[in-house]
Amino acid sequence: MAKIWVEAYGCSASFADSEMISGLIVNGGHSLAENEKDSDLSVIVTCSVKDVTAHKMVHRIKKLKSNPLVVAGCLPKAEQTTVEKFSPNASLLGPNSLGKTLEVISSTLDGIKKVELEDTDVSKIGLPKVRLNPAVGIIEIASGCMSECTFCQTKIAKGDLQSYRVGDIVRQVRHEIEDGCAEVWLTSTDNGCYGFDIGSSLPELVETVSEIEHDFMMRVGMMNPMYLPRIKDRLLESFENDKVFKFLHIPVQSGSDKVLKDMKRRHTSKIFYDTDSEFRKKFDRFTIATDIIVGFPTEAEEDFDKTVDLIKSTRPDIVNLSRYSARSGTKASKMEQIDVDTVKQRSKIIFDLAKKISQERNEEWIGWKGEVLFDEVSNGITKGRNFAYKQVVTDDKVKLGQKANVKIEGAAPNGLYGIIVS
Repeated sequence: MAKIWVEAYGCSASFADSEMISGLIVNGGHSLAENEKDSDLSVIVTCSVKDVTAHKMVHRIKKLKSNPLVVAGCLPKAEQTTVEKFSPNASLLGPNSLGKTLEVISSTLDGIKKVELEDTDVSKIGLPKVRLNPAVGIIEIASGCMSECTFCQTKIAKGDLQSYRVGDIVRQVRHEIEDGCAEVWLTSTDNGCYGFDIGSSLPELVETVSEIEHDFMMRVGMMNPMYLPRIKDRLLESFENDKVFKFLHIPVQSGSDKVLKDMKRRHTSKIFYDTDSEFRKKFDRFTIATDIIVGFPTEAEEDFDKTVDLIKSTRPDIVNLSRYSARSGTKASKMEQIDVDTVKQRSKIIFDLAKKISQERNEEWIGWKGEVLFDEVSNGITKGRNFAYKQVVTDDKVKLGQKANVKIEGAAPNGLYGIIVS
């Protein structure tokens, strides 16, 4: 019996992994500590997608290493030597090795370092979990991806695509809803290529999950643009279901086809333009999020200008902005890098533009009345989402998981403010 502290960073798949690690810990007879100081062992589920994130991971690893420590997630798989440099005694658990969780914890508590980084055949569907948010069920639908982006460590950490069966996912979704969740997230490294390895597809999965008889909302997670031409028509149809949030996260990364080719993204800017246009045309109100990397080694001034033009033309509701950082083991890390001042300057231009567009997009919702599902508590404030996954905050008293009719009276770049109406 031990008290174990678990903390997680990165994408929704990383948080889903932490929920399953916590579930395995509790099922194994241990308990979850309320803080790191009150624990016999710490588990940190790491992310290594950005340089700044990796630095944060190293900082946390150094702070936690005074206790027995298990470093899980992407960083130990992608950069084992980095982790061992700063915490040589920590045990390591890979993102596809969750079935080894209890063995690794037991060994670490006995003072013996254990390394389990190889992929196992244990599916993440059906594993016990302790949810971080009782209103939201995070469901991993696949592991790995089909891409070979020159800037990204994810393929190094998670390997090739391994999709989970539609029937298994549906059973997991049904379990989450019957266990009290009002919302489910379908997440993976790349939802766009889901099912390509098992003769299925993301639209088939969305359609099948939508048929579950319970009352719930579904958020479809990030999908890379290169696979959209193959699934777009049927995906448009699957999004017609009222249970599906009218929300897409499609990371274009650059408006320059030359830079996209150098990134080995295998899509063009036109695919993003077309997808944006077709979803916004079909649905009266639709939220589109994208990711932009500025300062990729081959990004010339005219390439950057094309990215600015893309944002001005498509006006995405959300832009997740990153300055390029060289990640160990990637092809782009070996290229000649752009000077830091230029990258900072370009980053500020995109940041200011994206913030302005987000404000204007959100102001279009002022006066709207409709149903909001309150699905998150942050800093003591309960926040909700409307059908287009716009974040809504109200001063009225609401409970987690509650639905209420709200009138929008204000807007900020990161969300909407409203009051509850009868």
